[in-house]
Amino acid sequence: MKLQRTNRLRALALGAVAVSGALVLTGCGSDDNTSKTTEKAAADIECDGKGKLLASGSTAQKNAVDAWVKNYQAACGNTQINYKDIGSGGGIQEWLQGTTAFAGSDSALKPDEVAASKKVCKGGQGLNLPMVGGPIAVSYNLSGVEDLALDAPTLAKIFDSKIKKWNDPAIKKLNPGKKLPATDIQAFHRSDESGTTQNLGKYLGTAAKDDWKYEDEKSWPAKGGQSASGSAGIAQQVKQTDGAIGYFELSYATANNLDSVKIDTGAGEPVAATSENASKAIADAKVVGKGKDLALELNYATKAENAYPIVLVTYEIACDKGNKKSTLDAVKSFLSYTAGEDGQSTLTKLGYAPLPEEIAKKVRSTIPELS
Repeated sequence: MKLQRTNRLRALALGAVAVSGALVLTGCGSDDNTSKTTEKAAADIECDGKGKLLASGSTAQKNAVDAWVKNYQAACGNTQINYKDIGSGGGIQEWLQGTTAFAGSDSALKPDEVAASKKVCKGGQGLNLPMVGGPIAVSYNLSGVEDLALDAPTLAKIFDSKIKKWNDPAIKKLNPGKKLPATDIQAFHRSDESGTTQNLGKYLGTAAKDDWKYEDEKSWPAKGGQSASGSAGIAQQVKQTDGAIGYFELSYATANNLDSVKIDTGAGEPVAATSENASKAIADAKVVGKGKDLALELNYATKAENAYPIVLVTYEIACDKGNKKSTLDAVKSFLSYTAGEDGQSTLTKLGYAPLPEEIAKKVRSTIPELS
């Protein structure tokens, strides 16, 4: 305990220079506000465990993890956290191989992955802990066109290469009065396995089931289009390609100054991709995991006013029992911080949606029971 207090005091002394990298990425907040945020987080973090903590997975949560790691390591100098954003599929595979302490995934473990986890979780199995919520922005680069609205059937046809021009009648109908060019649509999708892809597929398969006939898998299912690796890769391609459209977590749209589509859900007005609007959709989620598992079922077909339907929840995946003793204390300490009020409050500044309080409480009560 003396070591923990010393770490926290040292962090306070360094708080003025420990600036959150993710806040810099998104251009939010002044230096003074960032320093104060880091000082407060450092004061409230309980430091347990030490050494290296390796994790990998979702690119969607990368900006959130960057901020969390900065704050946590400012308080807990004896723990070094390395998170690789290699995609949800890659993160789960590395965790199942026993090379990482936890994985980040934008979709819950599937039954075969739960079965496989019993080999790495001695006496237990993998547990889905929702941690990061947020909108999947569908961003575009089209000269002279702003405030574009699309609906699920039109998006499905665009990503399935059925609509190929920006002045297609279906797009015109959703955007009366706008001058749409005859530019070719360049639709970008993920080349790597991704929970973001899977969540977009779930949305299209639910809200445009007549136009999107594919299974909601982590691998991109449709033919045609162009691919790029990771959310950052797609965002970069959209930014530099006129006529491009792609999908990624909102912070990548913000960081790249990209316009994002408003979604016509059938509500009174098309809904923008914002943290607040995503939270309204996530609050409608149901816990469908059994026992301590907190896997969620999202309502992609919502028509509630101002509820943005293309959302994802990123899970941190660890063993309920059988975690490695060498990293268990640090895992519980770090995840307790990220699920806590300070960790969750960081998300809004970065364009994410904090967990609804009812779900957050369940996560906070589950983490200390990891063994």
